[in-house]
Amino acid sequence: MNVILGSFAIMCIFPFIYVIIISLSDEETLARNGYQLIPEVWSTEAYQYLWNMKDQLFQSYTITILITVIGTIVSVLMISMYAYAISRRQFKYRGFFTFIAFFTMLFSGGLVPFYIVATQLLHLRNSIWALILPLAMNAFYILIMRTFFQRSVPESILESARIDGASELRIFVQIVIPLSLPGIATIALFSTLGYWNDWFNALLFIDEPQLIPLQSLLMKIENNIEFLRQNTLTGGLQNEILKAIPQDAAKMAMVVISTLPIAIAYPFFQKYFVRGLTIGGVKE
Repeated sequence: MNVILGSFAIMCIFPFIYVIIISLSDEETLARNGYQLIPEVWSTEAYQYLWNMKDQLFQSYTITILITVIGTIVSVLMISMYAYAISRRQFKYRGFFTFIAFFTMLFSGGLVPFYIVATQLLHLRNSIWALILPLAMNAFYILIMRTFFQRSVPESILESARIDGASELRIFVQIVIPLSLPGIATIALFSTLGYWNDWFNALLFIDEPQLIPLQSLLMKIENNIEFLRQNTLTGGLQNEILKAIPQDAAKMAMVVISTLPIAIAYPFFQKYFVRGLTIGGVKE
């Protein structure tokens, strides 16, 4: 079993290591020999190319970190409070609000109504909240947390707190949250990944360069490289410019700089993440 699990772990880690190796390969060597596990010529040209855009990259990193931190906090608070309410049997309308959450998993209003509501009703265009609010609520996470509250928070403890005169808000903050850290950490990690990898909302709502998140910026850089490649004039000036751009290596370098921070943060959530995924499991 250890050999099987170790082999599976290597299979999972190897692609990312391979991406790092390709990002450190010389572009001419890649064009001549293709991808190699041990490159013939090592080069940091791809990272130097991205470093020339360091001002915009750092700005996009700042925006991405900001929306990830704020968005995760907002999302966890909204989801956990909603899930706690529908997990309590004494809540009169819990069936109605459970149905509302479940209904959104099956049907959507569509992209055009979503865009109209966000831009004309909420006026979120070119606002950082356009990158936060659309991802703040998730029906699947609500149902996960509801199940966690029902199975992991004893009703007797909550009843004792109510007898002692504690309000529902105080019970939630001082009792429910400390007992629910594995479930909260699980949806926090999911939300963090969602905010960090999101580029579509920026494509819809953001035009100002100072508000462009990292993933959207990297996508634009890649599209620009592809545009130059497809529209190169043979033997012309554009061809010389294109030769100076590390195309394949730059793409891999983009993957590294966009993935590495979240990969480093994951081990800090792993303990809670594993416990959260076993919600509803059989216990002895």
